[in-house]
Amino acid sequence: MAEPKETKTKPIVYLQRSETFSACHRLHSPYLTDHENSSVFGKCNNPHGHGHNYKVEVTLRGPVDPVTGMVLNVVDLKKYIEEAIMSILDHKNIDKEVPFFKDHVSSLENIAVFIWQGMKEKVGELLYEIRVHETEKNVGWYRGENE
Repeated sequence: MAEPKETKTKPIVYLQRSETFSACHRLHSPYLTDHENSSVFGKCNNPHGHGHNYKVEVTLRGPVDPVTGMVLNVVDLKKYIEEAIMSILDHKNIDKEVPFFKDHVSSLENIAVFIWQGMKEKVGELLYEIRVHETEKNVGWYRGENE
């Protein structure tokens, strides 16, 4: 087997994969009264919840392996996204079926943090950014600041 050419530095590349999932949630804080929740969250505080077709973008950042030519095999990335995101959030009532959201408001921001934590367990330091599109106009992203 031939060895790859030795280079002084490996290029750093960003790799991104997108997936979509459908889920429902209710914006409701246990730290507020029902009246305060209604005032803060408006129609998104509907007791029966409401749904979104979310788009999530997982971005990795790392050196290109000289042998494989990859930052991470996309087949592995797809598997990790299935395990950390899709199997947990897709077609779920986030507030009732995902334990993290028993103590956290299921806001776009907290969903991004939750996804970050799950993906971080899978890909470690390669994880660069999680971007969550709740709607075409509402997007949040997280890069692990203040962990």
